Amino acid sequence: GAGLTIIRNRIGSGGVGDSILPTSPGSPSGTPDYQFDGDDEGQVWFSQQAMTYGVRTIYADAWSAPGFMKTNGDENGGGYLCGTSGHECASGDWRAAFADMLVQYVKFYDGVGVPITHLGFLNEPDFVPTYSGMQSDGTNAASFIPTLSAAVKAAGLDVKLTCCDAMGWESQKTITSQLVAAGMEKYLSVITSHSYTSDPNSAMSTSLKTWQTEAADLDSVWSATWYSNGGAAEGLTWAKKIHNGIVNAGLSAYLYWEGVEVNQPQASSYLVASDGTTVTPSGRLWAFAMWSRFVRPGAYRVATTGSVSSVGVSAFKNTDGSVPVVFTNTGASAQSVKISVSGLSVKAGKAYLTDNSHSVAETASTLSGGAVTVDVPAHAVVTVVLT
Repeated sequence: GAGLTIIRNRIGSGGVGDSILPTSPGSPSGTPDYQFDGDDEGQVWFSQQAMTYGVRTIYADAWSAPGFMKTNGDENGGGYLCGTSGHECASGDWRAAFADMLVQYVKFYDGVGVPITHLGFLNEPDFVPTYSGMQSDGTNAASFIPTLSAAVKAAGLDVKLTCCDAMGWESQKTITSQLVAAGMEKYLSVITSHSYTSDPNSAMSTSLKTWQTEAADLDSVWSATWYSNGGAAEGLTWAKKIHNGIVNAGLSAYLYWEGVEVNQPQASSYLVASDGTTVTPSGRLWAFAMWSRFVRPGAYRVATTGSVSSVGVSAFKNTDGSVPVVFTNTGASAQSVKISVSGLSVKAGKAYLTDNSHSVAETASTLSGGAVTVDVPAHAVVTVVLT
């Protein structure tokens, strides 16, 4: 497997079977009639199955508040949460009611043995979709975050708050600057962004961790190719994106849009294709695996010295003391690299290769004098784990 460790689920805002609050209580202070079917459109089962494989980070994110809580009266088509900065509604201030709904959603999941670790309340707030969505800038978000934080604390929940899943990294930078100016970092644990309008290639100005929580090739037909010509759906393309995000933007997590789709050959917006019987992994899956299989939760990035032509280099220390080093070769020539770790007496090294002929396959490496030497083929990723 790829060793993926984070799930991002959607908190619904529609009718019965989609939202836990499908009908209005009549007013912000009315008694809500929460409904939970224990399935949540398959997300409960999926989360439970993922947990059996060791997944412990579950991010639940609302794309919108229910329509009756919004300025446009509809869960779809944007609109703002009533009561946020500059957005009053005749029906009243729905901020506390929305916060209570999100808290109840987390409680429902706790009740079925799925602890939600991270909670968000916006999805692409800088975009007005035809589907569920809610607009916000950093100032609007700042007028709701303290309310949500207070509700979470009052409920005694151990859940971290995130914001704001903007369409692109540069847009999220603007929103983040507004959040920071409003003093919101003390309430939040993670700044989140998508990368449809801009990739994470430079650091966000915040003291918080940053995650890239949704990215995909939305234009190409299905492709399982690792490398051909640098196309948008190719695995090496995504290996480079992950490297840039983690090394240049300081990301702590990088998520693709979808894991699996069935009989959807017109798209590459997912990592694994299925016809209902067999599954076909893409090169994109193996690009993620070259990180997630070896750089495990709790790892921190360590400094590197030296450079290799056309090869991105990043190193980490896992909680078990192992040191994975990821080499991303976007060039047309193979490179030989020699690795040693200051302060670590290297006793063993294993190397793994993904290219057009290999998918996270063990490859040859040589240990001598406390250093490991390995070849990195052209258009390939090699991860070396030192112990």
